[in-house]
Amino acid sequence: MLNALRMAVVAAALLSLTGPCAAFDAASVPDGKQTKLGLYLTAEEVPPFLAARGGHALFVDVRAPEELAATGVAASVDANAPLFLLSGGKMQPNPDFVATVTAKLTAKRLTKDDAVVVMCRTGRRSALAASLLAEFGFSHVYSVVDGFEGDGGGAPGLKGWKGAGLPLRQAGAAPPPD
Repeated sequence: MLNALRMAVVAAALLSLTGPCAAFDAASVPDGKQTKLGLYLTAEEVPPFLAARGGHALFVDVRAPEELAATGVAASVDANAPLFLLSGGKMQPNPDFVATVTAKLTAKRLTKDDAVVVMCRTGRRSALAASLLAEFGFSHVYSVVDGFEGDGGGAPGLKGWKGAGLPLRQAGAAPPPD
């Protein structure tokens, strides 16, 4: 009983830090990074956000596999589901994106009503991904506004996952399984 009470207090404390939604002010999100659902996190908010949900969230990196191999991957990413694929030196839309995310949800025993966090390099593709998933019935998709590498030009002062020194798998490490 005492352990259950301690767990409840810890969970409440984590939720108070991250809130039931994102703590990032949606009004400060640049036009190119806004989403249909209006749910945003900074890279630094992602770890406590995921911890507060105790595994009931999916964290997806939407960058192309070549990008992950070159720059590294956030250690807590559940899956790589590229929004675009590199083909002939150009980025092409990935026709399997929504199906891949849906399969990852199912594998984790989650639904479209559970939290999905999407991250790209700077927050622009993740905004597109979040809006696309919303169109397919996902109701709690959060875009990481500063992405993996940060974007001072579009979100001043935000460092991104890498710049914030958050845990990562190094460049060249295997990306999360698809």
